[in-house]
Amino acid sequence: MKVLELNRRLALAGLLAAMLPVLLPRALSTIVHAAEDAPTLKIEGAVTTPLTLTADDLDKMTRTTASLTHDGTSTTYEGVSLYDILVKAGVPFGRDMTGKPMASYLLATSRDGYQVVFSLAELDPKFAGEKVIIADKADGAPLPNREQPFRIVVPQDKMGARCMYSLIKLEVVRLRQ
Repeated sequence: MKVLELNRRLALAGLLAAMLPVLLPRALSTIVHAAEDAPTLKIEGAVTTPLTLTADDLDKMTRTTASLTHDGTSTTYEGVSLYDILVKAGVPFGRDMTGKPMASYLLATSRDGYQVVFSLAELDPKFAGEKVIIADKADGAPLPNREQPFRIVVPQDKMGARCMYSLIKLEVVRLRQ
């Protein structure tokens, strides 16, 4: 009985050893593709340093919160200041934004094609300094599936139309060169 069990185990081990060269590359490929498919936020356009950020990248940046109330329910979002992200991308603010750069804006795009606009001056603390965050958490948990990967939170807006979810791209546009 023991010999039969040992032979069966050896046969199984031989089969696994024979399949390993086929299965291992597939498994590694799946892992690599899963990492490549991590949700990202692209920052591009008139920036000196185009960025592709993941949730892990946002976790490493200075975090902040903002609350929104909708239909009597308040939600506290956590994320990174949009201003800080744009500074990281090399967008000129403060005195460097006066003159022609004042005719610049940010176009935010969601996965379904919905778009909203912010003037760069309204995001700059030296001008309007509106608090706008790119959130990846709501009430201490990951965003709900339909809001992922990221959400723009604009707590001072009276209507929530610019508090868009499923954010995938931020593009800085200069009207005057």
